[in-house]
Amino acid sequence: MNFTPSYIELYEQDKLQERARALINRLKDCHLCPRSCGVNRLEGELGYCKTGRQAIVSSASPHFGEEPPLVGRHGSGTIFFTNCNLGCIYCQNYEISWLGEGREIDKERLAEIMLELQSIGCHNINFVTPTHVVAQIVEALVVAIEKGLRVSLVYNTGGYDSVDTLKLLKDIFDIYMPDTKYSESEPAAKYSNAPKYWEANKECLLEMQKQVGDLKINEQGIAERGLIIRHLVLPYNLTGSFEVLKFIHEHVSKDAYVNIMDQYRPAYKAKEHMDINRAVSEAEVAEAINYAKKLKLNYVS
Repeated sequence: MNFTPSYIELYEQDKLQERARALINRLKDCHLCPRSCGVNRLEGELGYCKTGRQAIVSSASPHFGEEPPLVGRHGSGTIFFTNCNLGCIYCQNYEISWLGEGREIDKERLAEIMLELQSIGCHNINFVTPTHVVAQIVEALVVAIEKGLRVSLVYNTGGYDSVDTLKLLKDIFDIYMPDTKYSESEPAAKYSNAPKYWEANKECLLEMQKQVGDLKINEQGIAERGLIIRHLVLPYNLTGSFEVLKFIHEHVSKDAYVNIMDQYRPAYKAKEHMDINRAVSEAEVAEAINYAKKLKLNYVS
């Protein structure tokens, strides 16, 4: 079965180019994400994400550690963007998200990276931490399509996104893969410096589901379109796993694909906080997984 990404039709109708211009325009007084810093990134002003006019990329390569429907035989073509609109004190990629390791690139080079990943057989282009640079991604996508890009696009986000921005992404990204980190405001503010994270995240999940629906996997076991929700379990259930999973089941989709992640280890500034200064236990993870199974959600490992 041949698969044609929806962004191709948008491009052919000149709508993708319009979306790119609209997103770039948002950088004038940046309100791409819920922080709405209001800085003029087109003139080099920096807000919370510390990123100006150009995207900053840390690395790009086939990734075989992502969810199986993304990896297949040839890997998911990941592009890791530097900086972040979250401030997770336990981030395992803190060198990228906090310390800013990476290289500033223009839209032509970003398009080349997409095409290079496609050329070596990657099943998709997986944009990791795209929220603060989605305008730059979409303008580069226009260039990449002109040169032959045809694979699925994955929006791999921390889940602190703006619905207004997401609406401009309709039919651009084939697969949404958001984190749902917390179901309460206090830990979201304490550990990720994300005011009203849960409120914003719930709206985002609903919009993403509306756009792409449940995950669709082809005969080769490769995801082509749909929603995958990641949930990282923290010690002492600080993430509110039951509430997260209950919301997904009752409001997003009873057939949602959820990856309950068990890899939490104290990194970066986590050691300064006793309540998260240990690895998550097998029992804590099992409790969340068993609840997801009880709800009959699709569990992806």
